Amino acid sequence: MSFGGPIAHLGYFRAELVTKRKWLDDAHYADLVALCQFLPGPASSQVVFALGLQRAGLAGALIASLCFTLPSALLMIGFALGAAHFGRVNEAPWLHGLKLASVAVVAQAVWGMGKKLCPDRTRLSLCIGAAALTLLWPFAAGQVCAIALGGVAGYWLYRDQPLSAAGVDAAGSNPGSTRLAAGVLGVWVLLLVVLPLLAAAVPSRQLAELDSFYRSGSLVFGGGHVVLPLLRAELVPRGWLSDDLFLAGYAAAQAVPGPLFTFAAYLGAAMGGEDHAWSNGFWCLFALFLPAWLLIGGALPFWQRLRGKRWAQAALAGANAAVVGVLLAAFYHPVFSGSVHAARDFVLALVGFACLELWSVPAGVVVLGMAAAGQVLLVP
Repeated sequence: MSFGGPIAHLGYFRAELVTKRKWLDDAHYADLVALCQFLPGPASSQVVFALGLQRAGLAGALIASLCFTLPSALLMIGFALGAAHFGRVNEAPWLHGLKLASVAVVAQAVWGMGKKLCPDRTRLSLCIGAAALTLLWPFAAGQVCAIALGGVAGYWLYRDQPLSAAGVDAAGSNPGSTRLAAGVLGVWVLLLVVLPLLAAAVPSRQLAELDSFYRSGSLVFGGGHVVLPLLRAELVPRGWLSDDLFLAGYAAAQAVPGPLFTFAAYLGAAMGGEDHAWSNGFWCLFALFLPAWLLIGGALPFWQRLRGKRWAQAALAGANAAVVGVLLAAFYHPVFSGSVHAARDFVLALVGFACLELWSVPAGVVVLGMAAAGQVLLVP
């Protein structure tokens, strides 16, 4: 049900895991979001991997990633097998209803996190400043700088504050071996260096695809859309895929839930042909996600140890306020500006927000209800 892009995904995760299941609190959740914003790769998918890793170890991380990715991956492979029949699905009224549902979900996430992570005028000012910087500098570097500056401001403003209960818990927890984590980060670097050499030396199509998708996934800052030009430069000039098929898959990726990185499943299936569509689709999907998993798995133990320090908590107080600002900026663009085009759009999004925030209607019910409402009320 996670339509609406990575910012909407973060809203769905918060509604399900922070508000409903109470597996972690808002501060801890914002810490994970901040870490994933700094790392290359798909932020929402890395948050999923981190949440699963903390909840149930490596098995939990893999199961969480599989469950979050599989629905859209299956749909994208289906698009690859019958792309000609799905050309205008992105104009369907029910899909516009789903986009408006994402407006309501993200608004609730920003509102709820803002109340908890920006409880005073100082942190609220940091939030507004981060939102302004992100909107005026609409690139991945703008988001990273906003969070980094928030962390620096938080350190100077809150470094004398006592250690919070969350910090004590983090210091006493067992986040994992830093030696093992360093090894995982070493594997990420090793593959980044070795795979191009192997692909040049060994005439294997599968190895060449692994190299192309792995390098693309390792160099993505700023969300899933950034991977598109990288992948096109790897695939189209080699003749593996035509521009028309590439763009058709990109259009289809806008109409499915889940991470945009599942575009790789479409590309692999389209390049593999009917006989190898499924296997090649999942192979390319694995290759694109692998660097993100290695990065978050290697960085998280260090991050968990740091957040138990007083100076780190002070920095995180400012960084978390900045994360709310980054989410607020993303709520304005592209979530709100890309979905609300008329008064009836705004009314439907407002009703969805009220259902979530005032009447505690489950997010899944709101999403399905707004899809149905879109089909009935938003027909041109």
